[in-house]
Amino acid sequence: MTGEAGDAAARDDAGPGVLRSRAEAEAYVASVCFKHGPPRLVGVELEWMLYRPETPDAPVDVDTLRAALGPHAPKSLDPSSPALPLPGGCDVTVEPGGQIEIAGPPLPDLGSLLRDVTRDADRLHALLAAKGLRPHARAADPVRPARRLLDLPRYRAMECAFDRVGPHGRSGMCSTSSVQVCLDAGTVESAPQRWDALHALGPVLVAAFANSPVLHGRVTGWKSSRMASWLSLDPLRTAPPPVSDDPARTWAERVVSTPLLCVRSEGSWEVPPQVTFADWIDGAGRGRFDGVLSRPPTTTDLDYHVSTMFPPVRPHGHLEVRYVDGQDGRDWALPTALLLALTSDSGALDRAREACEPVRDHWVTASRDALADPALARAAATVFTLACEVLRRSADAGRGTGLAWGPSELVARLEEVTEQRVLRGRCPADDPSPLETGAPGVGAPETPFPAGLYRPAPAPPRPEHGRPDGTSPAATARPHVEEGAR
Repeated sequence: MTGEAGDAAARDDAGPGVLRSRAEAEAYVASVCFKHGPPRLVGVELEWMLYRPETPDAPVDVDTLRAALGPHAPKSLDPSSPALPLPGGCDVTVEPGGQIEIAGPPLPDLGSLLRDVTRDADRLHALLAAKGLRPHARAADPVRPARRLLDLPRYRAMECAFDRVGPHGRSGMCSTSSVQVCLDAGTVESAPQRWDALHALGPVLVAAFANSPVLHGRVTGWKSSRMASWLSLDPLRTAPPPVSDDPARTWAERVVSTPLLCVRSEGSWEVPPQVTFADWIDGAGRGRFDGVLSRPPTTTDLDYHVSTMFPPVRPHGHLEVRYVDGQDGRDWALPTALLLALTSDSGALDRAREACEPVRDHWVTASRDALADPALARAAATVFTLACEVLRRSADAGRGTGLAWGPSELVARLEEVTEQRVLRGRCPADDPSPLETGAPGVGAPETPFPAGLYRPAPAPPRPEHGRPDGTSPAATARPHVEEGAR
């Protein structure tokens, strides 16, 4: 999810919401992005790319999409729409390239989530099918070039900022889809461990659910071209974080140190490159900026800035796991159930994290090789077996046994995937897809993905008001490169 935005102007607060210092901004981010309490709820957001079977290389027609969605069309697509949720409570949104997304309300158990989201996904797909549109089985567009269909200020600014880095941001924004699982952050005591475990699991789940081997008509040589696209962008905005025993503080420092992508205003939302949120706080007070940056930022601006961060796991009060490729059919339920099962059983989570520790930083290898990499395959075998055990115990016990409860048919499907795919070192990308027939053989994309994963270097000590030249340390710190396994 890259997020939707209307054309409303930014609020120019002169009240308590104005941020006057970096420390104040960091304290605000830490307080709102990690909401502590016992884990109780689970949610999921599902994205699909759409196409017409008779003309798969044609872009989605926005008018057709608007007509298909009817009263469920988001206001970004039809400002006059009532934007009604689907019967199960899922809201419908549309991403920049015409991808369709549903986001369900958080629910107290897996069974309820599967029931309501499945019903809404089926209803959505029926509405689309009535207008000749179908969801892609893959998580990256195997045929069409990246093309932005929604002409909104946020997406124009994103495209401009991403294009300064290279072509892959436009691909990630307009030509990919994902499964995003939303979990509670946990208590003050457990949140750091949950945060760490979700990142340790990341490369293994990227590999096991990799489902995007072809992008824009080319076999890229990467099993998850979607993840490779996002890892090719600005590391402060998209890279995994360093290990930290205080993730709220580390995340807050990172957010404030990340360059602005856009700022809502009545005119253009574009901002000068490499101006961080901390620079805005400091520079507005010193009169260094013109236009929208001439005023001091507010907490509303900071909330919006957080929405332009796209790391593998994004804290939103809850934890939004963003690293899983979109899955075919109803298999979106598999990563959802796996993550919920493991995070609901502390013993299983500890064992899974231990199994993943040797490959916890292998995001590049996972995106490129998936479970063909022996170390990732070994870790995945342990992780999936543990999840099956937790879910089987919960399914046998019946409803009311906690968050991990799920229907027996889901457990059977996860066991089948574990046996037939994971334990054999395979992922969805290894299975053929009809639309990919005839794609050019393995070779570098026109602009190659980077050989390694760019990650932000640890921020150096910083003075309270930045450097004498007005730049922030984070804006000039050089990333280091974590090379792939080969």
